[in-house]
Amino acid sequence: MAVGHAQATEGAPQPPAKLSRKEQRALEKEQRELDKKLAEAKAKRAAAPPLTEREREMSEALFVEGVKYVLLEDYTKGLEQLLKAYSLSPDNAAINYKIAEANLLSGNLRDATNYAEASIRLDSKNAYYYLLLAQIQATQKQYDGATKTYAALIKQVPNSGNYLFNLADLYLAQNKLPEALSTLDQAEKEFGQVDEISFKKQQIYLKQNKLDLALAEGEKLIKANPTESRYVLAQAEMYASNNRLPDAVRVAQQALRLDPDNPQAHMILAEVYRQQSQPDEAAQQLKQAFASPALDIDERVRILVGYIKQLPNPKESINQLARDLAAETIKTYPKDAKSYAVAGDIQTLTDHKKDARDTYLKALRLDNSKFQIWQQVVLIDAELNQTDSLLAHTDRALELFPNQSSLWFYNGAAHLLKKQPQKGVKALEHGRKLVVNNPELLGQFDAQLGDAYHEMRLYEKSDAAYESALNSDPNNVQVLNNYSYFLSLRGEKLDKAKQMSGKVVKQFPDNDTYLDTYAWVLYKQKDYAGAKAALDKAMQTTKDGSIIEHYGDVLYQLGDKEKAVAEWQRARKIGGTSDLLERKLKDHKLYE
Repeated sequence: MAVGHAQATEGAPQPPAKLSRKEQRALEKEQRELDKKLAEAKAKRAAAPPLTEREREMSEALFVEGVKYVLLEDYTKGLEQLLKAYSLSPDNAAINYKIAEANLLSGNLRDATNYAEASIRLDSKNAYYYLLLAQIQATQKQYDGATKTYAALIKQVPNSGNYLFNLADLYLAQNKLPEALSTLDQAEKEFGQVDEISFKKQQIYLKQNKLDLALAEGEKLIKANPTESRYVLAQAEMYASNNRLPDAVRVAQQALRLDPDNPQAHMILAEVYRQQSQPDEAAQQLKQAFASPALDIDERVRILVGYIKQLPNPKESINQLARDLAAETIKTYPKDAKSYAVAGDIQTLTDHKKDARDTYLKALRLDNSKFQIWQQVVLIDAELNQTDSLLAHTDRALELFPNQSSLWFYNGAAHLLKKQPQKGVKALEHGRKLVVNNPELLGQFDAQLGDAYHEMRLYEKSDAAYESALNSDPNNVQVLNNYSYFLSLRGEKLDKAKQMSGKVVKQFPDNDTYLDTYAWVLYKQKDYAGAKAALDKAMQTTKDGSIIEHYGDVLYQLGDKEKAVAEWQRARKIGGTSDLLERKLKDHKLYE
């Protein structure tokens, strides 16, 4: 009983695809060598004594055992059994084939090649032997060799015309476009109109810049599939991408006659109208596309991301269109977090911050695993000065992302705003330890800690935090202003405070808050005239009661007590003043 061979696939006999003259000569030479080796093998086999019945049975048993181990992916044991079978029957094509396969699977490509070639020499009519050799060659990126192997398969093995498609793919992989085209023409003669052939020929024609031929293949597809809108749409896209815009409109409208709600057709029309500078028509087509449930969520998000890159747009119509499309996406996919996330992004960029925050929260109710969305919620809370929300949302986010330093920063800031400095400092100190390779964020932590430590009267720590912040960014205006102001309140390091505050005022000469800080440093240095000059400028714009109160203090020091009292009275009406103001007004006297 002989060892069984794998069976070739079915199909009608087929001549090889047309090759170049050089390739044809190389193939003929290779075939002559193969025929010579095959004749030698036959002669050797004829000269060798025939196997005994016992040897045949042993060879078959070893073969079966080897195949079993290969199926179990134990390639070492499989090869051991197969090579024993080979020692008894070296001219058995199936044994050579299985040894080649086991070597391929175990990564020994050189032996895999040798045994695969041997299996073909021993049986040149089995398609699987050629396929294995082509696979081994392709694995090694030996595409030219794999191409020749497929060509030989098609020539030698009956019923192998379907492998013309594999051969065409190999030609394409080598960018041998004329050869690939010739092979596909051969396949079309055998199999007739086949969609795969037309698609591949279109691909080749486009690479060759032969648009008319590519479009002709598209027309063949449409004619062969008159009720299939996808072929019409593919043709419309080809027209659109090659700036044949009137044709693109015509064919897209043809697709809509076949499928009136097809979102892709509306998308093509929207893009064409956009290129033709017809924004209203483009918007209408987009809205119709988004109204279709057939437009999937990922395609919607892709389109909306394109709008996000344009936002905020000077044209409110574009901002509104983006919001409308996002709203339609939520309507169609109300249980998908991506709908709300992208809508939140659009609302944020079009300055609908509160709506954006609520939309992000809906996304988080569906999927709370996205840190970026939590971050957006927290940033909006901070921007809207909604401290209770900021505290609640950072607390929830930190349960999920305890290692995110930015969340600790905003959590600490929220506690400080809630007049909970101990909790704020604890959060800030912990978050600061988590900062890695981010000097800017580190500086923000230090700035907040400087404010917090001052509030807790831990002045050495406050100064150290501010110094660290200035090491990260020597021009941090907030730190320069606050540090110098707090030093002035304490009456310490006044020269340093003057230098820092002066640096800020030089950069922002009309800012009333910074002018007030500078004036107060001068005041503490008893430079009342200098303080008045700075506050005179601040008085032109300020509506801050504490700054007006300071102005009254300076006037009092300069001896203008009547004007000082008038400024104190004005400060009281505005509010935000010191606890000493009432005493000043009662006694018409300065208290510090």
